[in-house]
Amino acid sequence: MSGTPRSATPAVLIPFFIVTLIWGSTWIVIRDQLGVVPASWSVTYRFVIAGVTMLLWAWWRGDRIALDRRGLLFALGLGFAQFCLNFNFVYRSEQYVTSGLVALMYALLVVPNALLARIFLGQRMGRQLLVGSVIALAGVALLFLHEAREHPENGSAVVLGLAIALAGVFSASVANVMQATSTAKAYPMVPLLGVSMLIGAAIDAAYAGATVGAPVFDWRWSYVGGLLYLGIVASAVAFTLYYGLIRTIGPAKAAYNGVVVPVIAMLLSTLFEGYRWSPLAGGGALLALAGLVVALKARRPNR
Repeated sequence: MSGTPRSATPAVLIPFFIVTLIWGSTWIVIRDQLGVVPASWSVTYRFVIAGVTMLLWAWWRGDRIALDRRGLLFALGLGFAQFCLNFNFVYRSEQYVTSGLVALMYALLVVPNALLARIFLGQRMGRQLLVGSVIALAGVALLFLHEAREHPENGSAVVLGLAIALAGVFSASVANVMQATSTAKAYPMVPLLGVSMLIGAAIDAAYAGATVGAPVFDWRWSYVGGLLYLGIVASAVAFTLYYGLIRTIGPAKAAYNGVVVPVIAMLLSTLFEGYRWSPLAGGGALLALAGLVVALKARRPNR
């Protein structure tokens, strides 16, 4: 007798929707982090806050914080891919395109997640996932075309911004698949993430110091409040829930929160950034989301 699919249980659905709501709002918050403070330093501050929060939580839970050599090497790889490369790409991409468009690019995370899971975890890809991915990519192409028509003078900047976002998507995907490996599951998640975040922050700081100079800070309440929100809620809380989903249902299905996240982000971008819609942009967004829904409805996207 077949029971409820594991991906449809409250233990999966509740954290899934919490993560979706949190990350749907972060893109517009990141926008306010740009300006006075160089992007690399904003990323550094975010993950110092997140890492310290995670280790304090691990200490309160009674988790063993010290990692052996294998754990430290894993934390180094995870910190570099997720908390250094990925977020430096995210922050820089928003200097060229609206936060909603960057969020839509990250909705395509399901594609490299499924591909890398096939290569490194031996999970077979479903045909419906491939069809949905092609539809979604066609939608993104229409959004590119809309941006090129709306801002022909900024065409190269838009292409650069979206290319940077794609690099971030790939970096995030590498980290996602790492979380589904046996090595990740051998260590308690909270201290492992805390150490990874602090390692990532250290790399971020070294890069920032080498490229933009000494630390800079912005004492505006919106910057400080946004930094705390991004560090504690959007990083410490959300990544714990999201990586828990990856360990439970796999990286391909976990990435499906990207179906709803860009909808929230695009609405906020319209309200606060003045994003202007056109039939072409609307069609592209709907096509991208439709493709992701097709992929989502696949019975066995990765098995």
